[in-house]
Amino acid sequence: MVLEDRAAPQYAADVNDHKFFVKDSKNYINIVSHDQLNSLHGVSMLDIFLSENSIIEPHYHPNGSELTYCVSGSATISMMNIGTKEFQHYRITPGQVVNIPQGWWHYQLAHTDDTHLQGIFNVGVPEAVFGSDLLALTPPDVAPYTYGIDKSQWESVISQVKPHTVIGPSSMK
Repeated sequence: MVLEDRAAPQYAADVNDHKFFVKDSKNYINIVSHDQLNSLHGVSMLDIFLSENSIIEPHYHPNGSELTYCVSGSATISMMNIGTKEFQHYRITPGQVVNIPQGWWHYQLAHTDDTHLQGIFNVGVPEAVFGSDLLALTPPDVAPYTYGIDKSQWESVISQVKPHTVIGPSSMK
């Protein structure tokens, strides 16, 4: 008989020790999921810090829903209803929440410095598909062919999109 080697359950963690994405000292995201805290099952959280006019780029979560809670500051949560193809926009302030259903295209825009949001997920490890990845990693001839646009113009524009941007706007040189 072989016994499985199981790690001892962890019941506490410092989310500040687990960076998911860092743009700079005022725009970053920490994570706590089953990967960081093995006793978590079916829940995870992103701890999001944004400065004024920073945006969490458009994305969707294929494996779970997100409850976005405003701790401080102000942000607009925008999401596309996948049934109606219409965008809904919710401006939230401390204590307010927005539920983003699984698979809905969405983004978050901060209106003040020191905006602090928490994204709480109903899965142990959230997955995300980011717009910058879709744009930058799609073969460069697909969009011009599909939409009948000039290939050189498309390539000029798309060359500025960097995969996995997460927090924008990006610095443009």
